[in-house]
Amino acid sequence: MTSRTVTLLDVARAAGVSKSTASDALQGSGRVAEATRDRVRAVARELGYRPNSAARRLRRASTGAVGLYLPQTATRLDYYMNLAFGAVARAQEEGLDVVLLAPAGAASGPVGSRVDGLLLIDPEVGDSAVPGLLDAGVPVVTGERYLGPAAGPSGAVVCDNAASLTALLDHVTGRGARRPAVLAPAGTSAWATALRATAASWGRAHGVEVALRTVPFAATPGEAEETTRALLSADPAVDAVICAPDGSAPGVLRAAAALGREVGGRHGTDGGSGGSSSGNGDGGRLGGAPLLVASCVDGTATRSSEPPVTAVDLRPAAYGRACAELLCDILADRAAPDTVRDHAWSLETRASTTPA
Repeated sequence: MTSRTVTLLDVARAAGVSKSTASDALQGSGRVAEATRDRVRAVARELGYRPNSAARRLRRASTGAVGLYLPQTATRLDYYMNLAFGAVARAQEEGLDVVLLAPAGAASGPVGSRVDGLLLIDPEVGDSAVPGLLDAGVPVVTGERYLGPAAGPSGAVVCDNAASLTALLDHVTGRGARRPAVLAPAGTSAWATALRATAASWGRAHGVEVALRTVPFAATPGEAEETTRALLSADPAVDAVICAPDGSAPGVLRAAAALGREVGGRHGTDGGSGGSSSGNGDGGRLGGAPLLVASCVDGTATRSSEPPVTAVDLRPAAYGRACAELLCDILADRAAPDTVRDHAWSLETRASTTPA
């Protein structure tokens, strides 16, 4: 080494571990494998690392707070607000405050000195703030897995998003749909990636062509309406639309109404295409065959629509609570830093997919 001071990050890189793991190994804390602990200590000796005693005292002191990092679009989505409330409620039970991290602030400054741990919800590979947060030197729990490279282990609470979209596709085809479409979210979060992949794989497995359209991660009802109108106009055979983004379902309903497509009506079950109408027949309706509508995210918009929309209830408040609970367990050494827990969802069937 040169004459410059050897840092903890130098030790971590040389040992092939994260900064937080190197810190735990040198301090004899956390759940670090004995072989890893020995390797880190050997590397520290070889490099001549000398810990900063003042920094160690500060690091061992609790800040009494955890950080919460949400997607940039979260402020206008009902789902993330309910998730945040659940996380705050659980953290408060442990005597911890929750600090909401703004995207700009999260990317700069020593976040690890301000909080005891971090909650990262739906982290995207393209978010420049995420790598630094994952390597902030404090325990991290992600809501859904981070699909990019990470320097060290993190806990996670995950939903089976492939299974939830599969359930929706099975549901609408079980109700007679023969040409389903999915308005899938753009982006590189685990949720968005899983939905796009599942729409394609389900179609191959069932010999059904799923009309896949990509919309913004937090598509507005207006954006969903525009996409749906273009889809149904270009492909009138589509007889079921599953929209992914939270709060976008009313836009799909408006598009159906504008094109004269009855939502939730009875489909044929004789094996023919439910959407084979040319758009000027079928009992005089402008749009022809009925249209089934469903959503990948339940919320106020799906419950209060007319008709109410079938949706996957991801139980966001309980999800936020589960993320905070795992982080609290890791901080209290009740769980390993890389613990992964599952979160349950349910399918709520409503009039938008129920034949009249």
